[in-house]
Amino acid sequence: MELTNGTAVQEFILLGFGMDQKKQFLLFAFLIILYVLTLVENSTIITVVLIDNQLRQLPMYILLSNFSWLEICYVTTSIPRVLYNLATQNQVISFHACFFQFYIFFSLGSAEFFFLSAMALDRCLAICHPLHYPNIVSPNFCYRLIAECWLVGFLGYLLPIVLISKLSFCGDNSIDNFVCDLVPILSLACPPLGKTPFVMQISMQTQFLLKVFFVTFSYGYVIYILMKSFSQSGCRKGFSTISMHLLVVTLFYSTVGAMYVFPQGESHPNISKAVTLFYAAVTPFLNPFIYCLRNDKVKEALGKLLRRI
Repeated sequence: MELTNGTAVQEFILLGFGMDQKKQFLLFAFLIILYVLTLVENSTIITVVLIDNQLRQLPMYILLSNFSWLEICYVTTSIPRVLYNLATQNQVISFHACFFQFYIFFSLGSAEFFFLSAMALDRCLAICHPLHYPNIVSPNFCYRLIAECWLVGFLGYLLPIVLISKLSFCGDNSIDNFVCDLVPILSLACPPLGKTPFVMQISMQTQFLLKVFFVTFSYGYVIYILMKSFSQSGCRKGFSTISMHLLVVTLFYSTVGAMYVFPQGESHPNISKAVTLFYAAVTPFLNPFIYCLRNDKVKEALGKLLRRI
């Protein structure tokens, strides 16, 4: 990893948002409030599921509590560093820290895809095969599924890290983003890049499209069964159950797909930063509301917890 003058690259510079000091202060205040609320919300869901005897035995809520833990890890990977940069104006990040952030950030994002797929499978089996659901989706099966989501999510980005780490970096070491992101890092690599960008693009598109197909098929099958087999009241109840899941899936898949699978933001860095900020900070804040806003069991368990306090 060498610059054109022969010195090794030891650090990168995260250019951030390119705002004046007043706007940076407002962004800092907004992000720190958002970050604290995200931690509180997701921690509350984990606590409610753990202390409620009924919820902690149900696969859907076991998945939801682990999903909340993933969201805490996901937002913590990027936002504290952004807050530090905004507060100190120190935009330097070491070479190894940058690649570590890149690996953890993308691995957690990949794990989130698998968790969304697991929750789609859970809802599909619960609604379409209710009699067999307790035998198929036991707590032990659910824990194995969770372990696989974490494992496959983190294994999936070992190859990209190895491929990028073998590239040479020359000239400018400024990353035009607030996190160590894929496109800005690749733009700093000096040619020849070989097949690395092509391999990564094909890999990401294939994984993304397979997950989208699985989730679409699962919820599509659920909708088909609801419309075919259930009464009008049953349809309303079923659609109410999956509507919040579909909203989370749509928010996450659309933003990530726009950024990495069909990228149009390479020539529009401000748009790229806004989209990255949305799925890195805003969606982890919104997801607890989306999942639990219309969930009577969670609201009832939360009420019990508040009465204990």
